[in-house]
Amino acid sequence: MGPLRISGNAFTSGDAYEEVEVPLATFETPLWPSVGRGASISREVSTGITTTVVSECMTRSVLFVADNGAVAFAASRVIVDRIGDLRDAVASTTSHGRLVDLHTEIVGNLLYVRFELNPGDASGHNMVTKAADALMERILSWNLGLDYGSVSGNFCSDKKATAVNGILGRGKNVIAEIFLPHEVVERRLRTTASALEDLVVRKNLVGSTIAGALRSSNAHYANMLLGFFLATGQDAANIVEGSQGITYAEAREDGLYFSCTLPNIIVGTVGSGKHLPDVTAALERVGCREDREIGANSRRLASLIAAAVLCGELSLLAAQTNPGELMSTHLSMER
Repeated sequence: MGPLRISGNAFTSGDAYEEVEVPLATFETPLWPSVGRGASISREVSTGITTTVVSECMTRSVLFVADNGAVAFAASRVIVDRIGDLRDAVASTTSHGRLVDLHTEIVGNLLYVRFELNPGDASGHNMVTKAADALMERILSWNLGLDYGSVSGNFCSDKKATAVNGILGRGKNVIAEIFLPHEVVERRLRTTASALEDLVVRKNLVGSTIAGALRSSNAHYANMLLGFFLATGQDAANIVEGSQGITYAEAREDGLYFSCTLPNIIVGTVGSGKHLPDVTAALERVGCREDREIGANSRRLASLIAAAVLCGELSLLAAQTNPGELMSTHLSMER
């Protein structure tokens, strides 16, 4: 599908942008032309879609049990103060992952510790679990009055839509944005910047709020995420938290500013399933199997995914500003 035009801090090419064809594996027939429309529109502006990788981590929260809250609190202070020792424990379990931060939460006599690791080019699920085992062993050896509870305490939070992931991030936190002159909006999307801005507020922001969405305000991130995940051998269950994110639009004097912020893109270019021939071919096709510094290929992949999400989000929302367009398009393409 595409190509889409993209630039950003995950792209080290000397050119101002790259044009990349991206794979989507889906049975939803209209998704290809819809994302394709967004991709072709990205080629009508000089730098196309700009992506920014804000942060990256994979998390695992462990659970300790203390006699009471006072013991749990005292232990939590020691754990925070001795993060350097814990970094050494992680280094003994992996040559690529490293502990970058931790957060604690106490409920009664239960102590939860959420570890954040930079996983390099892997998505990092197994990496952080292996590290968590070593971290728990190290902490228990300090005799802080803690007992083992679980290697996963759900404060991670893995494959669940939670506030903590939206706030702190899990995977790659990526912003994708584009600016379109009014002429492009009206000619290619058959709408106006003000109409799109209004729909983003009324549908995505207000509609999602009354639905009780968890740090989510978007039309259909999950569609593009699943298509890209299946094509590149990712763990598809991670679209649960991956589809959390916020679409934002501004009608400006000279055009439309449009962005998609995805704080939880959990992907890797090495690891489980990435050796399969079709997956390898897809990753090579999008330039994510190159000889780069550790982590660069996975940041590139997450940026391409965010850009594809923007393409599909922009196209769908534009269609929904026009009465009947969404249904007529589905009928014409699916029957």
